[in-house]
Amino acid sequence: MQPFVTDHLPFWIIMYTLALTAWACLGRFAMQAFVPVDSPNYIWRGFRLLTDWAVWAARRAVPSYVVGMFLPLVAAAWLFGLRLVLGIVLLMAGWGPSISTSGAAP
Repeated sequence: MQPFVTDHLPFWIIMYTLALTAWACLGRFAMQAFVPVDSPNYIWRGFRLLTDWAVWAARRAVPSYVVGMFLPLVAAAWLFGLRLVLGIVLLMAGWGPSISTSGAAP
């Protein structure tokens, strides 16, 4: 593996996990219009497996008048925001890759 990946592995794992979960929340939000909640469809079960924890956290974080069908969308918004803030914090702490001019072509 390249040092760009291995030297910053915790950064990449955190960023990819948050991105995967956020995009899966958007997929769950879109797919729930076509599939019942208790569907045996394997794609639907995969979306639920990936996003249940984020939807649970969104349910606790938002007011009770937010309808349940919009919770995956709210969870995705929170995850994208968390990814942005955490990415900036990790980059400033030196855990992420830096952009440098060393080794750049003239």
